[in-house]
Amino acid sequence: MTRLYHFTLSPFCRKVRLVLAEKRIEVELVEERYWTPSKDFLCRNPAGKVPVLRINGLTLSDSQAICEYIEETVPTPELMPQGAKSRAEVRRLCAWFDDKFHHEVTAKLVYERVNKRVTRGGYPDGQAVMAGARQIKFHLDYMTWLLDRRRWLAGDRMTLADFAAAAHLSCLDYISDVDWNRCAVVKDWYAKVKSRPAFRSILADQIPGFIQPPHYANLDF
Repeated sequence: MTRLYHFTLSPFCRKVRLVLAEKRIEVELVEERYWTPSKDFLCRNPAGKVPVLRINGLTLSDSQAICEYIEETVPTPELMPQGAKSRAEVRRLCAWFDDKFHHEVTAKLVYERVNKRVTRGGYPDGQAVMAGARQIKFHLDYMTWLLDRRRWLAGDRMTLADFAAAAHLSCLDYISDVDWNRCAVVKDWYAKVKSRPAFRSILADQIPGFIQPPHYANLDF
């Protein structure tokens, strides 16, 4: 049995879940309280972070490493393009969302508003929340710039870069922190991604104490 140790509103875990679902790999989801890691969990990943995937007798960590392992072992449907240049662009955009977007937006909005409450880590930092609200505008504008020139974020086909971006935006959308009226082209792109069967379990997620906004699971917004 393939098993994913995850946290529901982690964009990194959601990225892995999307790839597993797109590849039609059945997986058992195990909610992990990573903020109070057990000895067993630290044995699986000494870094104490999710996601951790148990697959084919291996224990893998780091969302990008996990996703690329899945891509190499289950090559269809393809989530990485052919050619070194195109693959480099996908990896660049994955890093953009998992590093820059994460630190400037996700960590300042989702982590402050949700994770602190779930983990009993104190009250949200108002300055951080305001900074995240400012920075998301820049990132949405950058996505608009990309999508005005490409069908998908990294080119003419959907790739892992789209799942990386959608994983972060889905977390933010759960707490109504995406102004979809700002960016029609990004809204249309997200509607295409979240209408895929792979997105169904993400849209069904429920976080205790936080209610989905009405549009969250609506494929037509």
